[in-house]
Amino acid sequence: MNINATLFLQAIVFAILVWFTMKFVWPPITKALDERAQKIADGLAAADKAKSELAFANKRVEAELASSRNETASRLADAERRAQTIVDEAKGRAAEEANRIIAAAKAEAEQQSVKAREALREQVAALAVKGAEQILRKEVNAGVHADLLGRLKTEL
Repeated sequence: MNINATLFLQAIVFAILVWFTMKFVWPPITKALDERAQKIADGLAAADKAKSELAFANKRVEAELASSRNETASRLADAERRAQTIVDEAKGRAAEEANRIIAAAKAEAEQQSVKAREALREQVAALAVKGAEQILRKEVNAGVHADLLGRLKTEL
């Protein structure tokens, strides 16, 4: 065979091979490559979206933590104020109770002092009568001299 015919025949076979590859082999390969590129692009987009959602979630969590800290601090401050108020009220009530007890004790002491003075006056009057009786060596009638004894009591 002739080299030109062989070369021409090889060129025709090559052209048929190129046509067959372009018609039947190349489209599924390009389709698979396009699908793979789309999947990669979708994955990258999903990763970017997830990253932005994560950043947003982190910001939201930080905001929630900050508000929780502020709320906790305000609740602690309220509790401390309430405790201080309760302590102050208890101190006030205790002071009032102490003043009331002191006033009652003073009144009772005054009453006992008055009773003791009266008892002392009675005893002094009895001693005076007894002394006068002994001095006079005669019996003194207490009923007759009640007015004298009453004046004596008031003077003492």
